Amino acid sequence: MSKKRKLMKVYPIEENCISCRYCEVACTMVHSKSQDPVKAYKLEGLKPRPTVEVKGAVSISVMCRHCKHPFCLDACISGAITQDENGKVKLDEEKCVGCWGCVLVCPFGAAHPFVERKHSFKCDLCEGRNFPACVEACPNRALIYDFER
Repeated sequence: MSKKRKLMKVYPIEENCISCRYCEVACTMVHSKSQDPVKAYKLEGLKPRPTVEVKGAVSISVMCRHCKHPFCLDACISGAITQDENGKVKLDEEKCVGCWGCVLVCPFGAAHPFVERKHSFKCDLCEGRNFPACVEACPNRALIYDFER
């Protein structure tokens, strides 16, 4: 019998997404040193962990789903990707060697190469915060933060 995980995750609601990209801006800002969106993009060169994908009239914010069986963990050759006891999938950017294995195997396209810095990056559920910034910033409730279903 499998152990029930007590993981809170971000769930996108495609019907509500208006591709405003506030989730991307909020993510970039909270992961920056300056905590300023303009400086984060222009001076710190950060990239958002969720990315809004748009196809015609349909859009959705794509981010790590913290899979029960994370293929990125299997593909990681440096031990940079781990999964904690609650199921949260973590990527240690300092340990990452930039092989892009996680990028290639993620079925959701949620792991990204940061080529300039030679490491991958992905959603960390805003480590150190009580609530993901992307969910807070979403004006149309296209992202919800809830226990794993």
